[in-house]
Amino acid sequence: MTAYFIVRAEVEPDARDAFDRWYETEHLPDAVAALGAAGASRGWSGVEDNVHVAFYEFADMAAVQRMMASDALKGMIAEFSRHWDGKVTRTRDAVELIQKI
Repeated sequence: MTAYFIVRAEVEPDARDAFDRWYETEHLPDAVAALGAAGASRGWSGVEDNVHVAFYEFADMAAVQRMMASDALKGMIAEFSRHWDGKVTRTRDAVELIQKI
């Protein structure tokens, strides 16, 4: 069943606008292509200020696990850090859907 690679980023308030533009125009399209994701979505939390969440869709958990071990992900992490080190902290998760109604 479908699985998602999820990146949660806490963005410094003064970096939010630049981060949003960069993620929209550069990072999200590059990440989808580099990681082999079927697609991606992203948004800002309505509960926590300056928290951005991105969802990368994959066919199944095995595909997410392969991607998480890939050099492509290491490259995307390095590129992200090059732009936002010290202004954004992030965590990553992998979730496989087990039910959808």
